[in-house]
Amino acid sequence: MSTKQADLGSVAEDLNKATEQTKKILFDQSMWFDIGIIAVKVILITIAAGLIVRLLRMIIRKSFSVRIKGPLKYNERRQQTLSKLLENIVAYVIYFMAIVAVLSAFSINVTGLIAGAGVLGLAVGFGAQNLVRDVITGFFIIFEDQFSVGDFVRIGTAEGTVEEIGLRTTKVKGAAGELFIFPNGNILDVVNFSVHNSIAIVDVNVSYKADINQIESLMGDFLGTMQDKYEQIIKPPEFLGVQSLTPTEMVIRVVAETLPMQHFAVSRGMRRDLKEFLDAHNIEVPLPQMVMMQRPQEAPKK
Repeated sequence: MSTKQADLGSVAEDLNKATEQTKKILFDQSMWFDIGIIAVKVILITIAAGLIVRLLRMIIRKSFSVRIKGPLKYNERRQQTLSKLLENIVAYVIYFMAIVAVLSAFSINVTGLIAGAGVLGLAVGFGAQNLVRDVITGFFIIFEDQFSVGDFVRIGTAEGTVEEIGLRTTKVKGAAGELFIFPNGNILDVVNFSVHNSIAIVDVNVSYKADINQIESLMGDFLGTMQDKYEQIIKPPEFLGVQSLTPTEMVIRVVAETLPMQHFAVSRGMRRDLKEFLDAHNIEVPLPQMVMMQRPQEAPKK
């Protein structure tokens, strides 16, 4: 019994010591004061970083908008691309500085951490060759102005409008709203539809009974009014003549040079106008016809 009592006494003494230590920790005003100061510092650093990023982004947007609207002509597409890129770089730098400041608030040796991170980054760099390739390719995409934000491009099998170009990835929004994200290092072949003027091509089927000389004469007057009707057309459309001959009809072709990526809308409008024009001048548009032939019945054999 004496041994059990001694053990129980030592356990009780240990519990009392642990309780006293816990009370000291919980009721240590200086410790809570230090924790409160650290928490306030972290909150202030986070708020300040967010405000600085917002302010710098607003300054970048304002400065680029002033340049675009100024008397000198700038490439608006390139300005938008550089604007988004600078916004991303500013955000990365400010948030990195905020993280360093938060670590300093916790009395962590930031100098040694940064030095270690540099050595670790060098070691990771040799293994992360794809990441380095993405960054280098992204730099040359922006530097050479291969495509910019707002351009309509085809990358591989994906077509859409460029939403964002970063140093690592490019985002393209498709016609149905889907978002394609490409690592820059994987972008090998790009078709940019927004650099040069587009060509609207309209083919119209007419009957063989129509007088091609009359059509050509009427088309000249008709196409001369198209540039005034559609502001997207750069110069008066051209009537190229008969494009092809099929067993049932002639195909005539009209082309118009438009602003970049405006040929879809112009083509639709011109098809409607050509239909009204052909109807007004009684020019027949061939329709599918079915000819039924009935074999005569044979006379019954006697």
